[in-house]
Amino acid sequence: MAPDAVDLSQVKRALVVKLRHHGDVLLTSPLFHVLKSRAPHIEIDALVYADTQDMLTLHPDLSRVHTIDRTWKESGLLTQASAEWALWKQLKARRYDLLIHLTEHRRGMWLAKSLKPRFSVAPQFRNDDALWDESFTHFYKLVARGNSRHTVESNLDALRRIGVHPAEDEKSLLLIDGAEAATRVEALLAKQLVGPGYVHVHPTSRWLFKTWPPERVAQLIDALQADGRRVVLTAGPAAKETAVIERILGLCATPPVSLAGLLNLKELASVARRAALFVGVDSAPMHIAASQGTPVVALFGPSGEVEWGPWKTVHRIVTSDAHPCRPCGQDGCGGSKVSECLTTLPVARVLDAARALLAA
Repeated sequence: MAPDAVDLSQVKRALVVKLRHHGDVLLTSPLFHVLKSRAPHIEIDALVYADTQDMLTLHPDLSRVHTIDRTWKESGLLTQASAEWALWKQLKARRYDLLIHLTEHRRGMWLAKSLKPRFSVAPQFRNDDALWDESFTHFYKLVARGNSRHTVESNLDALRRIGVHPAEDEKSLLLIDGAEAATRVEALLAKQLVGPGYVHVHPTSRWLFKTWPPERVAQLIDALQADGRRVVLTAGPAAKETAVIERILGLCATPPVSLAGLLNLKELASVARRAALFVGVDSAPMHIAASQGTPVVALFGPSGEVEWGPWKTVHRIVTSDAHPCRPCGQDGCGGSKVSECLTTLPVARVLDAARALLAA
């Protein structure tokens, strides 16, 4: 244990800051459980973007989820300032003893300075940033990027740095869907006469360079349904995602049940929890399926499966053997928004992975 490990008996309240996208926020969920299990007396809060809060709300180890609305900056300077001031007062009133900041976002630095917690931990960067370096009491080291360490473990390194070492059985993701979401999903599936054992396919991502061609998705769906499996198709409500879904539905010999654009994040978790298998790409819904303990087939292209793969659930990863350049982290080959390491993945390999997990 580090000589400057934090004595958790001196911590009454802690704030965890993760200002990132949906999947990133969900991958912090084990951290709350580990910290609470070591120090049950601590009230743990989170600060996230408003659109990602459903990834953490109802988490049994969280006391409060504070949010920042990304649209504040579009509402005018006075409105934004008023909202920011109200948030800061809420945070200040909580009198945090420990701040855990999990990204390089500058807001975490200013919160450490203004909230003045006794202990504060953040990632260590090699950029000679004196202001950053003087803002926190502890820094955890980042493993060199490049598909080498899962993001969950990197998040947990913040706890390790202050003397809290997680056990393996404490690292699972946790997303609680809740009774309201479960009831609505049950009704939607019953209306479509969908029973247990269906395959949940979520082929889209907010970044289309991470997606598989609609023609291949349709072929996969047809093959799974020919095997006797009902397929439930989901996607986000954005126009670019619904356009992909319309293309897939038009190509299917027997269209699947489509709930695309109809579900919120909690309801998406309910659909995934009831499925026999999830098939998708590197995206938040893939992490949501993993949080529900659902077996996952995940297609990876430019992003790294070691850093971002399905966590703590049975899974198969499908990647290209013909592209030694992956994972490149680029938005398509040469910035083209088309990732050939994904578009060339054959249907047979994905189907084989799905059948193997369904037969297990």
